[in-house]
Formats: sequence, C-alpha cells, structure tokens
Amino acid sequence: MRPRGRCLLASLLSSLEAVSSVRTLTCPPGAGPVPDMGRAPRIVLASASPRRSQLMQEIGLKFDVIPSEVVEGDIRAARPEELVMLLAHAKAVDVAKRLECGIVIGADTIVVAGGQVLGKPVDPDDAVKMLRLLSGREHQVYSGVAVIDAANGRSLTDYEVTVVKFRQLSEAALQRYVATGEPMDKAGAYAIQGLGSLLVTGICGDYNCVVGLPLGKLAVMLSEFGVHTL
Repeated sequence: MRPRGRCLLASLLSSLEAVSSVRTLTCPPGAGPVPDMGRAPRIVLASASPRRSQLMQEIGLKFDVIPSEVVEGDIRAARPEELVMLLAHAKAVDVAKRLECGIVIGADTIVVAGGQVLGKPVDPDDAVKMLRLLSGREHQVYSGVAVIDAANGRSLTDYEVTVVKFRQLSEAALQRYVATGEPMDKAGAYAIQGLGSLLVTGICGDYNCVVGLPLGKLAVMLSEFGVHTL
C-alpha cells in the first residue's frame, strides 16, 4: 500500500470509529445545508461509470463527471458496509479537493458471497470463477454513497444492501455469458440491468443498489445539501 493510501485510510477509519453506527455525518462547526439562493448548486459525479450517470439522468439531475483517481485496492475494511463507505468517501474527497465549490457524489459497489468480497474481475477466467461462486445461491450487493460540499467540506456517507439470488448455472452458460464481455467491468462479474438479468431469480432490496447507485438513498442525502429531486 502506498503511503498516501495508508494516510487516507487511517483518516477515514478514524472518522468512522468516532460514531457508534457505520452511517456517518461529518459537518464543520456552524455549517448547514446549502442555502437555496434560487440557483441550483453544481453537481459533480466522481465516477466514470456510465450506469451511475444514466441513473442520475433518469431522476432529472444535471451534473458534470470528474472521475476520481482513487486506487480501490489501497483501501481495506473489516466489514463490507465500511469498505463501500470508505471507498465512496475517498472518491468524493479526491474530486472535491480539486474544486472550489460544488456538490460531489462518490459511490462504490461490491458483491459479497459466502463472506468473500467480489470486486470487478481482472480477466475472463476470474469472471468465470466469480459466477461459479454465485451460481445457485444468494449473495449481497453493497453500494456506498458519499456526498461532499466542496466549498466547506461538509459530508454525508451512507450505504444500501440488497440480496440477490442466482439460478443454478451450467458451465456452458457461464462461458457464453463471459464471452459477451458484459461481466468485465462489473462488481461480481454481472450486470443485472443487462444480460445478467437472465441469471437472477429474485432480489430483496433496492434494484438500483445492484446497478451501482441507490437512488432513494442518494435523493435523501442530496436534500440535506439543498438539492431536491422531487
């Protein structure tokens, strides 16, 4: 791990340990919601994910995209909910520090099966291994979201979790799905909004959490910064 990653992780873990819940709110003294001055604040998505951009567009948000440069492997946590929140917060901080103002949104998604954390597959063989692990069983999808006001550093960090069940998959079906290329940039090696939907027999929770951005959670968080989606 690089020194910068260690410092960032230590700082973020410290902020999480300061509260009894994994959900965190950090706010400088005297800072409050962004005042409504009749002009919507600039919104920035700290992610290059086309799926997250599409979800935000679907609820009518206008925003810029500035991908974070955080190395996901540099950050570790004991629990999956902590990990996705740390990563989402780190991504939002990475972009917010480059701006003088704006509401920055960071997000991260992981899949957990049998206690094993699954990120994005490194190659087709890795994707096949992930899908074998998910076949015929339930797993959890965690999505963390962080919102930061770049002007004053005020931030909210939270997460959502959804349970997904896969049907039993044949080896041939796994190989054909991986050959489409769809799994390669997806946590857990599948896209529920694409061909990966054919692998799923049911979900319990927020569908958008599985896609990569829990919109209901995000809408509530944005309202604390004066951004209202409804």
